[in-house]
Amino acid sequence: MADIHGAKVKLFTLNSNPELAQEIADYMGIKLSECTLTRFADGEVSLNIAETVRGHHVFVVQSTSKPVNEHYMELLIMIDALKRASAKTINVIMPYYGYSRQDRKALSRQPISAKLVADLLEVAGATRLICLDLHAAQIQGFYNVPIDNFQASAIMVGYFKEKGLEDIVVVSPDHGGTTRARKFAINFDAPIAIIDKRRPKPNVAEVMHIIGDVQDKNVIIVDDIVDTAGTITVAAKALKEAGAKDIYVTCSHPVLSDPAMERINESPITELVTTNSIRIPKSKLGPKIVQLSIAEMLGQGVINIVEDKPISDLFVYKGKRH
Repeated sequence: MADIHGAKVKLFTLNSNPELAQEIADYMGIKLSECTLTRFADGEVSLNIAETVRGHHVFVVQSTSKPVNEHYMELLIMIDALKRASAKTINVIMPYYGYSRQDRKALSRQPISAKLVADLLEVAGATRLICLDLHAAQIQGFYNVPIDNFQASAIMVGYFKEKGLEDIVVVSPDHGGTTRARKFAINFDAPIAIIDKRRPKPNVAEVMHIIGDVQDKNVIIVDDIVDTAGTITVAAKALKEAGAKDIYVTCSHPVLSDPAMERINESPITELVTTNSIRIPKSKLGPKIVQLSIAEMLGQGVINIVEDKPISDLFVYKGKRH
């Protein structure tokens, strides 16, 4: 247990990203609290919390990455256990929000799965969510409890500032990411370009046009999620053919479903710069992958939340990497 300005705080981790949880605990100067997750023979999740949480502000680290449904079920059961054990608040640190790409009905008879997840978490007893770069910011409107959408851009900007790149063009991989790219480009006083693409089916992208000048420029493609890497590798090839020099990709969430690594390694991409919002197995860590930690930002965010201080300053680049 930690005492932060008189508030009793505990930090737990489930199975999705214990390394990130440990980094957050180290930054905060506290120990991870104990809970045990086991499974019955039929796969049912069993959970036991080994210490009291009565009257505590509890924070639970769990990205809902692959296996998405398993990680959600672990989280729901943990929230229920904390609620029944009289935790004062139950705060979910979910850097990667699984199902966030299903935030609307694209066809007549499709679900809005991101809203369904919100309902499940609220009914289970979550009193706050802390996420990172939500795929659709309007997901915050699905909740009737506070949801903080942390931003990794300051960490990414710091990394590229240290590289000292010149002649930069920031590229949005589609029209929907234009605002994200423009905000990123402001830090470098750089122009933006846009990939005009179409997606004939999920995880398949085709480049139609490049809007903007990338000739003899160092390109930074800014995205939030890299899943199968189809979009970014097709974009990188088109940018190279248009005369771009080095091509970098930055994304908040390295989902990296197969065959992402094969595509990235065979592409003209120089580096894929991402965060540890999702744990990347060592088997997928290649020479082109650079993973930056969000632990300090999240740890300070937890402290600020407990102390009733603002968190927006954590998302602003201030001349050094966070």
